[in-house]
Amino acid sequence: MNHEIKISNLSEIGSAAREFLSQTAGRNLIAFYAPMGAGKTTFTTAICHELGVRDDAVSSPTFAIVNEYRASNGESVYHFDFYRIEKESEALDIGLYDYLDSGCLCLMEWPENIEDLLPEETLKVSISVLEDGSRLLRWED
Repeated sequence: MNHEIKISNLSEIGSAAREFLSQTAGRNLIAFYAPMGAGKTTFTTAICHELGVRDDAVSSPTFAIVNEYRASNGESVYHFDFYRIEKESEALDIGLYDYLDSGCLCLMEWPENIEDLLPEETLKVSISVLEDGSRLLRWED
């Protein structure tokens, strides 16, 4: 089944994140595919806020590769940014599969840099920038 969520402007991002979490409930491995500047980190931040992560806790893990946050229910949320990964072995060196096998929500930016390492059950979400500047999230399950 194909799914789409359109985000016309930033004021809608919270409701879009709520809708996304509702539609993807039970999916722990989520990979966001989008060009630079399309809003991967912004949308990931909105998801984290909807999960009750403290506002000041969320930041892009570009240099750290992974950040761990705590949702309001006490569960960990892992936020990955694989932009700087040049070899898949670098992802393995941080213990990638320990995170992916944890059962916790894993939100991944730039997953194309580790494509061959992603488990089959990874939900692949594309974010497109439309001509009017709005964003369109698409995925199928």
